[in-house]
Amino acid sequence: ISSMLAPQENRVMALEEWEERWETNKIGFHQLTVHKMLETHIDKVLAGRTGVKFFFPLCGKAVDMKWVADMGHSVVGVELTEKAIREFFEESKMSYSEESVATVPGAKVFRNSEKTVSLYQCDIYKFSSSLEGQFGAIWDRGALVAINPKDRVKYAALMVSLMAPDCRFLLDTLLYNPELYKGPPFLVPDEQVLSLYGSSCDIEQVQEADSFTERHKNWGLDYLTEKVHLLVLKNK
Repeated sequence: ISSMLAPQENRVMALEEWEERWETNKIGFHQLTVHKMLETHIDKVLAGRTGVKFFFPLCGKAVDMKWVADMGHSVVGVELTEKAIREFFEESKMSYSEESVATVPGAKVFRNSEKTVSLYQCDIYKFSSSLEGQFGAIWDRGALVAINPKDRVKYAALMVSLMAPDCRFLLDTLLYNPELYKGPPFLVPDEQVLSLYGSSCDIEQVQEADSFTERHKNWGLDYLTEKVHLLVLKNK
């Protein structure tokens, strides 16, 4: 596993680089429709529950959040870039207000008027369960694959700390040849999912798909496989 990860292990994206991608609209990762894998597996995530509280790490302006909120669930997201958050509310046609977060210097939270969507603008590692409690569901599409590889252990520990006992966590990962593309998004092999989450969670791979497109060909890749894993806390 370490040799697979070696080409990217020291790659660092500065927070400013993410900000710049939003400012210059280099957001090829943003999808205009609800992610197919979330749509396919939403019943597995909900498991018959209503009014579930969802967490979206590094949420951008994902339309998935409105889709989930419109179903009667509540959504909390964390995003670094204020522009992304404002665009989410504007494009979703939701009125919203903003306030600073007393316990996290520099952080702001933006909420719609019904308070069903709360998006925190801050560094993901400054977020904790002290702000919004724990969650019944997590949808990680593009977060684990976007963070700097050396931060993965810290990131996974944060995710586990945010899981309520009945949490169902859907995790999206990508496989490709890292010799051909430096990322992000980064390669996250199954072995790494197991090493990050296996001690605390039962992990089930629920889907594997060929997601290779012309865009990925332009990155220099010859294949791109997308996988979705369902994580649930082990009964302690």
